Amino acid sequence: MRNHTLTGNIKRHRAFPSKVLRNRRDVLVYLPPGYSRFSSRRYPVLYMHDGQNVFDAATSFAGVEWEMDETAQRLIHRKLIEPLIIVAVANIGQERVDEYAPTPGVIETKNHPRKRSRGLAHIYGQFLIQELKPFIDKKYRTNPGAEFTGLGGSSLGGLATLAIGIFYSEVFTRLIVMSPSIWWDDYAIFRLVGILGEKPPLKIWLDTGTDEPGWELARYLGDCLIDKGWQPDVDLSYLEVKGANHGEAAWAARVEPALRFLFPPAK
Repeated sequence: MRNHTLTGNIKRHRAFPSKVLRNRRDVLVYLPPGYSRFSSRRYPVLYMHDGQNVFDAATSFAGVEWEMDETAQRLIHRKLIEPLIIVAVANIGQERVDEYAPTPGVIETKNHPRKRSRGLAHIYGQFLIQELKPFIDKKYRTNPGAEFTGLGGSSLGGLATLAIGIFYSEVFTRLIVMSPSIWWDDYAIFRLVGILGEKPPLKIWLDTGTDEPGWELARYLGDCLIDKGWQPDVDLSYLEVKGANHGEAAWAARVEPALRFLFPPAK
């Protein structure tokens, strides 16, 4: 069933099962303009966390979506990005904090009563790699190689993106890390970056808004990545948006520059 808020050719896979996580979730797949006409062409793929917020206001948090379908459609038509497939992987509510956190810890905000996370991001990564990606690669004309495969998210989803990218850089190499929850587990992400030996081949978009609590930590994270060998504007793009808060509308506004950095048109 097509929802009137969806733009372009979007396929819905309901209740996609995972043996690794022992649960099910909906998966939406955006196919780029021209997908059906060019029968042999293969496309890079971007997997997005919090999939219900990516394309559809009807299912998204607080009714605000990222408008990733509209933005991708426009940029592809204008030849400002390479045509790509976008896979929006829904979270499943209560288990989100378990699946997106890279280490065990506790979350407590005005929206979240005190909730302990088991820190299953590496297991959630295995679900993506062992179960979802093979399904997508078989069903759609993807370029399955790591250099063509991206991962993205915001908040805890941004934290999960960077952690899974570090854990599994042989699978995902283009990362959208929006407003990551750097504070998680006493700044565990800094420890994860700190123990990196050889720099993995990750191209990273990192951003934050200056109205987010602790936004300066994102600037520090960018500096840590540069210390590890990432080069600004080559394989790391860091953006601070003055006055932007921690919410869907702010992230929607940054989809365009993130896609343009990570999926530039082929020369």
